[in-house]
Amino acid sequence: MATSTDRDQQIQKLHELIKDIDYGMFTTVDDDGSLHSYPMSKSGEINSDSILWFFTYAGSHKVTEIEHHEQVNISFSSPEQQRYVSISGTAQLVKDRNKMRELWKPELQTWFPKGLDEPDIALLKVNINQVNYWDSVSSFKPQTISFLTPSRL
Repeated sequence: MATSTDRDQQIQKLHELIKDIDYGMFTTVDDDGSLHSYPMSKSGEINSDSILWFFTYAGSHKVTEIEHHEQVNISFSSPEQQRYVSISGTAQLVKDRNKMRELWKPELQTWFPKGLDEPDIALLKVNINQVNYWDSVSSFKPQTISFLTPSRL
């Protein structure tokens, strides 16, 4: 079992891997089993509970997909740094206005013109289960970080 120090180091490693990559491809599963990917901007940093946040419209198709199949994947890449990161986990819709205020950044105004006054605005909370990454610093062999704990199995 990983200690909290190990977990902190794993979260720090993931933070380092994606800190300079704002957009990832957020992939969901539709009812027919097909995969759909959406470019999404992460909001905030990965917290100590290994959670990523994304703003969305609550009425979007991706939210319907997540309500039926909570498994998601987010891939981040930085080809110039030879860094590729694939994050798998589970997602859920969150409509917590305080959390939205905490995570809001002005760049989101492009997608949400009314800002936090947008009536259908919500958050997607992604509980990270596993990370696979490739970077030129570590090797071209995939590395894995697992955040699965007995309570998240």
